[in-house]
Amino acid sequence: MTTTARTAADRAPAHRGEPDTAAEILARAKALAPVLRERADEIEKNRKLPADVVELLRGTGVFRMGSGREWGGPELTSMDQTRVVEALAYGDASAAWCGAIGSLTGPITSFLDADVVKEVYPRQDMVTAGVLAPAGHAERVPGGFRLTGRWSFGSGIDHSDWVTSGAFVFEDSRPYASPDGSNPHESRQFLVPREQVELIDNWHTTGLCGTGSCDYTVTDVFVPENHTYTFYEPRGRLSPLSTPDAFMRMLCGVALGVSRAALDHVREIAATRVDRMTGTAWSDSFRVQVALAECEADFNATRNGVYGGMTRLWEVLEAGGEPTPEERAASPLSWLHAYRSARSIVLRLYDLLQTWSINRSSPMDRWLRDTTTMCQNLPAQDIVLESVGAYLLGGTPKFRISLGITT
Repeated sequence: MTTTARTAADRAPAHRGEPDTAAEILARAKALAPVLRERADEIEKNRKLPADVVELLRGTGVFRMGSGREWGGPELTSMDQTRVVEALAYGDASAAWCGAIGSLTGPITSFLDADVVKEVYPRQDMVTAGVLAPAGHAERVPGGFRLTGRWSFGSGIDHSDWVTSGAFVFEDSRPYASPDGSNPHESRQFLVPREQVELIDNWHTTGLCGTGSCDYTVTDVFVPENHTYTFYEPRGRLSPLSTPDAFMRMLCGVALGVSRAALDHVREIAATRVDRMTGTAWSDSFRVQVALAECEADFNATRNGVYGGMTRLWEVLEAGGEPTPEERAASPLSWLHAYRSARSIVLRLYDLLQTWSINRSSPMDRWLRDTTTMCQNLPAQDIVLESVGAYLLGGTPKFRISLGITT
């Protein structure tokens, strides 16, 4: 084991009785949710997760839930992973977002050689964070690359063990083309120890304030060839988690968890509130009844769409089949809809409560800001609609990873 790997392992303290089943991880996430709700103000003001909150998350098993059985992990399905993220988001969106990001260690191992996995991930609850977009410059040198660049939106990077970053490859300062001619300017992912990454304290934002999604830089760091990977080349056991979109599936659970939390919050208030002007109980108010019922309908349809599309895709991939265009398209469309539906539901509930929503002491204020912010994330953008539309029409999608396409 290298010195770097030992350093990373030391930052991930051992937890006895690590959860190994979907039921146990989900139960721990649900049990943690009230604690996260109580600490939501602190998490937001801190602008990143407090160290003990990171360890509470680690104790649920969320960081290791996508790890393969061959590495001692529980290898939860994407559906079970999404349920865990939902449960955490019911407590706090920022904590759930970081939990989902940190769980990417599992899928990443599918794209690394086995000896590298053993070296860099001696424990499967170690955290990998970073930005997949190729914003860096990687110069080919003997044995690997010299990596330099600046990346934005590094959620959870402060408490990470390893940082994965996308970069374009150069050789002799010229764009490097893939040897097979498939790519005129090759890009790869590069694993760098957190200690070799510099954070830029610029995360001052509308919502998801506690995710610590700051910019970061890497300056002329040597990355061995075998610490790089591409989504075109799975190196481990093939499974439904060894496809590019596996990195993104469970993240929409944050939107679902916040939606459910907001709905339950408003229903609890409406059950006892009386209109001061008319004396009418909110439970008997047509306005309240219709608004709540509409939001429940939207939530149920949205959630069923997420799990329906995800389950079908998983079944096809697990059987070794090739998904139809409609089966591939269903998942990214349902993710986008989950983000946008969450914002719509929270906004309507915010309006329903009127002035009771506007104080910072109300969770509605945070939920409105969190859902607005998560809708600015790439999977919630029109490029997903454009890419899915192009794919269904036989064109070339721009955002191929969301469809699990590597060619």
